Amino acid sequence: MSTAHRLIRMGAAALALGLVPTLAACGSDDPTAPASAEGDTIVVGSFAFPESEILGEIYAQMLEANDFDVETRFNIGPRQQTIPALQDGSINLIPEYNGNLLAYYDEDYSERTTEEVDEALTDAVAADDLRVLDSALAEDKDAYVVTRATAEDNDLTSIGDLSNIEPFKLGANPQFGELGYGIPGLADVYGVSDVSFVPIEDYGGPDTVKALVDDSVQVADIYTTSPALVAEDLVVLEDPEAMISSQNVVPLLADSIYTDELAELLNEVSAALTTDDLIALRDRVEGSEKASASTAAQEWLEEKGLI
Repeated sequence: MSTAHRLIRMGAAALALGLVPTLAACGSDDPTAPASAEGDTIVVGSFAFPESEILGEIYAQMLEANDFDVETRFNIGPRQQTIPALQDGSINLIPEYNGNLLAYYDEDYSERTTEEVDEALTDAVAADDLRVLDSALAEDKDAYVVTRATAEDNDLTSIGDLSNIEPFKLGANPQFGELGYGIPGLADVYGVSDVSFVPIEDYGGPDTVKALVDDSVQVADIYTTSPALVAEDLVVLEDPEAMISSQNVVPLLADSIYTDELAELLNEVSAALTTDDLIALRDRVEGSEKASASTAAQEWLEEKGLI
């Protein structure tokens, strides 16, 4: 996982630590040229990690197939760059994650469910002349994960069931020991406190997965679109108390390009996109197949009957 991806997941406070990669442009000689200077062209951006580029390709190809003039400018940095790019017209559409986007505007936000986050987000982005469309079912967020054997042997289906295996070791990124949905939240929300915390630096990556599979830890924080969930037959525990904020994929766009037709098309994408789809798409692009984001996006759109 890229450093940029890690910082994006950690929200606005961590982003302030400062990554400053430059805008990467496709289809334009001047990556800083405002999109408005190019007529009615829709310029789709992405963060600098594969999942975001795949989503950007899906948006771009959906619009192109419906006669919109589209360019792509992928691999932009964190929100300190993408939000200004939306404001100055360098891009005017990007796939986002509703919880982390709300955190950019309000570090202390208390909303947790998709509906709550989306409602607050609408007003938050409007201050920057931006708007969000419908959220997808697809979410890429932190999750408490166990092996299939641990789940079945101990009747684990939700986070609160972890009381069945206390004491246990939990592996996650170092910040997890202090986060509201990490070790403190586990005790406060679910009453599970007999936990030994094992910091692992790769943010749900291969080292975390290996520690879980090898039983060096019994529970791990792994993101919900990780291909390892399928490859290793891991179990994501349910979060009935919504301790972990929603992180639904959501289109974020400049008011200047909004039309009912554009909204309808992107909402069709959101209605079709699931977390399992994102796992499969990431596996194609990041796994052994090494498919291009463009190819994976096109074939997903065709499979869903969207183009």
